[in-house]
Amino acid sequence: MKTDRRTTLAGIAGSLALLAPGGSAFAAEGNRFIRRDGTRLLLGSEPYRITGANMWYAAWLGADAAYGDRARLGRELDRLQALGINNLRIMAAAEEGPLRHSIKPGFSRPDGSLNRELLAGLDYAMAEIARRGMTAVVCLGNFWEWSGGIATWLYRVTGQYTDMNDPAHPWPAFPDATSAFYGNAEAVRLYHDYVRTVVTRTNSVTGLRYIDDPAVMCWQLANEPRPGGSDAVIAQRRESYFQWIDDTAALIRSLDRNHLVSLGHEGTQGANGSEDIVRRAHQAIDYLTAHIWPLNWGWVNGKDLPGTWDAGSAKVSDYLATHARLALELGKPLQFEEFGFPRDGEVYSPGTPTTFRDRYYAMIYGAVRASWTKGGPIMGSNFWAWNGEARATHPDYRFRDGDRAYMGDPPHEPQGWYGVFNTDESTLALVRDHAAQRCLGLSAPCPAR
Repeated sequence: MKTDRRTTLAGIAGSLALLAPGGSAFAAEGNRFIRRDGTRLLLGSEPYRITGANMWYAAWLGADAAYGDRARLGRELDRLQALGINNLRIMAAAEEGPLRHSIKPGFSRPDGSLNRELLAGLDYAMAEIARRGMTAVVCLGNFWEWSGGIATWLYRVTGQYTDMNDPAHPWPAFPDATSAFYGNAEAVRLYHDYVRTVVTRTNSVTGLRYIDDPAVMCWQLANEPRPGGSDAVIAQRRESYFQWIDDTAALIRSLDRNHLVSLGHEGTQGANGSEDIVRRAHQAIDYLTAHIWPLNWGWVNGKDLPGTWDAGSAKVSDYLATHARLALELGKPLQFEEFGFPRDGEVYSPGTPTTFRDRYYAMIYGAVRASWTKGGPIMGSNFWAWNGEARATHPDYRFRDGDRAYMGDPPHEPQGWYGVFNTDESTLALVRDHAAQRCLGLSAPCPAR
């Protein structure tokens, strides 16, 4: 925006959206909030098509602190804008505690007190995202350990925790233990208190309340919240899981009538294959999300991508189709908000070819474009994730406490595993070409964001 952001957005705040029946926001004329209309996301009267990326660490870069790097944040956002990226999925929550491989500092310290410095980093990042005409999916929690997550809220109440990938507690011990959070009223209360803090916050950079900021596309309950790991625990905890979703969505809407609410769910893979859980979990949610991880889920072998590609890509195709069908059944939009794939040979270093990753990205983008063309429910996608100019600090490609070269690959993963570097020219060309098609076929001028 070329006009003064504080003045412009203060004017926008004058036309607030009301909450429509069924939980989706609708906008008055001239409103700039993204809203849901059936299986479409709209900005004004036109479909809001998303060509997005994941950049969980934006707030950390935005902090005016030793661990921050505002100059790098600006460079990365400029690169993404030049690629045609219009939406970023970012973390607005991280809880410090005993879990291994979780990012420090967090938004809340071990004693539960708030890290005002990092919250101000979120403010700065959101202001810079808005200044470039982008929107953000603002994630308010995490099922996994790399940002502390709901396991840490549970630990603060019970004093107990299970580490992910602990040999003494193999899979599915971690998701089974973590899902106890949903039925613990005190742990949920602590999480809800934090949700209130962020949603009702006033941006210290722009002076605009987040509830009035059109750069917020939606509030997301958590990253990949699962009802458990084993079938037995899922059966035991599914009702408390659904209640947590419904109650949190209702809480956010009681605080903010302008923005969408999403769950951050992986889809059937995050529910041990249950379509019924996916349907029920999204009843109070504005749009479906799905994440696709062929390597993590054993659909391909990273050391033999040529030999396993055909079978793996067939499963990807089926997963895409299944979730498009579920979206149509629920009458809601669908966003493939995480999709990742390794470099050739599952090598982490920049410069390694991305032959099969590029094929994978082309598959996802092809399904998205087909839905755009046919008026289907898929509104877009966010690749996982943006590494940009960051490079691994250590020869073993592992993140260590105190490292500041944040990548899209979170602290518990090899640095360079899935992230896209600023030198990955063939992948960047795919992203750029896909983004250039975002506005094809629209009946009015393409939305500014």
